Amino acid sequence: PVSFGVLPLVFGTLLITVGAAAVALPVGLLTAIYLSEYASSRRRAVLKPMLEVLAGVPTVVYGYFALVYVTPLLSAIPGLELGTFNALSASLVMGIMIIPMVSSISEDSMSAVPDSLRNGAYGLGATKYDVATSVVVPASISGVAASYILALSRAIGETMIVVVAAGQNARLPSSVPDLLTSFFESTQTMTAAIVQLGLSDLAGGTTGYRALFAIGLTLFVTTLLLNLISDFVARRYQEEY
Repeated sequence: PVSFGVLPLVFGTLLITVGAAAVALPVGLLTAIYLSEYASSRRRAVLKPMLEVLAGVPTVVYGYFALVYVTPLLSAIPGLELGTFNALSASLVMGIMIIPMVSSISEDSMSAVPDSLRNGAYGLGATKYDVATSVVVPASISGVAASYILALSRAIGETMIVVVAAGQNARLPSSVPDLLTSFFESTQTMTAAIVQLGLSDLAGGTTGYRALFAIGLTLFVTTLLLNLISDFVARRYQEEY
């Protein structure tokens, strides 16, 4: 009989999410620091709406961008063997997609830090870099952490990018070398499995039908927990000025 296991799908979801986080979290934080502390008001007025426009691009566009442009670009790198569908392209493009979420929420949190803290640091001889890294970021850590968690939740729940660019090969690595090369191969996430099962002709009460709802429940609980953790972190570590 046909059997269904959620563990390969969880692995695929974590693989894509980790790759996206490696792109979005540092780039989003650096972008937020630049907008908050370095950019002029005129430049900020241009860049901030551009980031918000990126957040509004349909995800299917990102998916085809990964498939048509990013994968051939990465395949041209000597020694890098990629299939048509692979986790690396999907995770990189997903990271680009969630950068606006990280940078926008983090920048809003940094902008809420009182100027008195900045002026006090400048009065002690701190440079702009010192103020940004030692005063502003620590003071806004609740918003930054919340943006990270929300971005991870967004990546876990993303569908179209992984359906178009990552493929539908649900698998678990059999060894450490296999784990390290998993980014170069096709994988399947929980959301992609829901799409695949949903498009098939499943009769009610069958194993596949039940698996569809089991995967959906797993995905719902995961994203709900991450959103609750994000809300807790934002409230728990919020500074009062």
